[in-house]
Amino acid sequence: MAKGYTQKHGINYTEVYAPVARMETVRMVVALAAQRNWKIFQLDVKSTFLHGELHVDVYAEQPKGYEIKGSEDIVYKLHKALYGLKQAPRAWFNCMENYFVNEGFKKCPNEHILFTKRNK
Repeated sequence: MAKGYTQKHGINYTEVYAPVARMETVRMVVALAAQRNWKIFQLDVKSTFLHGELHVDVYAEQPKGYEIKGSEDIVYKLHKALYGLKQAPRAWFNCMENYFVNEGFKKCPNEHILFTKRNK
């Protein structure tokens, strides 16, 4: 886990916001699914944030106990987000958003996180 609490806004990160669905929207979708007899699946991926790509330079110290002998001052440049980074939720959302757009979905104009499938 990264020590995100040591990051400073405007220096180490600028944007961290990752949109979430409003509860009213979630209840409406569940009610619609029940009414139309749709199957609903819930998924929780514990390693989700590890897939978000970083588009800024982020460096991390070597973890305590795993330092390279004789090179303790070396730092790692991260390419993917780690849990604890302030920008990890945003990086994951960008990854997920790009996937849906590439699959032919478009954003719902009334709810910034929902996607609808385009008619082909």
